[in-house]
Amino acid sequence: MVCEFLYGLAIGKNTYQLNDAISSLSQGLLSQSILFCLVFFQIGAYELLYLHIGVTALTRFWESWYGWIGAFFIYDFLDYWLHRTSHQSALLWGSHVVHHQSQLFNFSTALRQESFFPIIACFFFAVMALLGIPPYQFVLIGLFVLIYQFWIHTEHIGKLGWFDSLFSSPSNHRVHHAINGEYIDKNFGAVLIIWDRIFGTYQEEKSACIYGTQTPLNSWNPLWALSSVFVNLYKKSRNYPELATKLKIFFKNPAWKPHDQEIENAGAVTNAFLSFSPPLTGPRKWAAVIIFSMTTLISIYFFITVDQYTYFDKVMCMVVISISLYSAGFFMGPKKNPN
Repeated sequence: MVCEFLYGLAIGKNTYQLNDAISSLSQGLLSQSILFCLVFFQIGAYELLYLHIGVTALTRFWESWYGWIGAFFIYDFLDYWLHRTSHQSALLWGSHVVHHQSQLFNFSTALRQESFFPIIACFFFAVMALLGIPPYQFVLIGLFVLIYQFWIHTEHIGKLGWFDSLFSSPSNHRVHHAINGEYIDKNFGAVLIIWDRIFGTYQEEKSACIYGTQTPLNSWNPLWALSSVFVNLYKKSRNYPELATKLKIFFKNPAWKPHDQEIENAGAVTNAFLSFSPPLTGPRKWAAVIIFSMTTLISIYFFITVDQYTYFDKVMCMVVISISLYSAGFFMGPKKNPN
């Protein structure tokens, strides 16, 4: 991140803002602290399925060099559908949306991770457990895919020719984060972009990308970032008495409205130009920086020593980190923060 920031300054194209970077990193810290409270969904459920239902007779096959390649393709294929479904189902979008809320695109955006995503992901990747792919192999492949996706969150790497045709690249992933009309719901691939080409969701980067979400967050409050979609879905569902309609609101496309024949994306780009960036100066700036820095140090200590804590201790640490990050977000917002 430091290298990207300095490079951007050197070429006159800085893609960082302090408030946005703190907001993105706050989501990263928050997701990790919550993850330690959801470890069952991260790997526990997978291991149970593998041990009790999985075809463990196939484990030796998966541990061969060609088995590793096959397991990677399966993981990447399932990740494509997980990612695609998370954009096309409102309830799942509520868990994934935090990764898209930044109106900038840089390496800090890559660390803007989802907090509740493991709960959804465990259902998709259960297929691998049933096929007898051992838990350690699932974890290592998942770690590789996660690390790979870090470098594709940048505006400083242009098109890469043939590489863009096969792999998820900075150019391809910029399209995925953009809300230009032609870019919405495109390029879901994690490592391989071939799934998008096969299933018709590929879009080449042509016009300049405008980042964010069609409904701008307009807040640095990390807790509101996590809950805003769920709150709005609940409010929306209260307007309709029919149970079937309420369920559709939660499970159909995030933009779906009852009795509508089509989903309109008009206005998304116009909204994106209204960049949310209230002035961050003086005491409020330093308060936000100091609180965030102290929370980062506390979080790192928690992550290193997490094995020493009971589950209750982990929950309390997560609460402390959440309150601290909320405080940093409060000082970055307008003086009268509606959230």
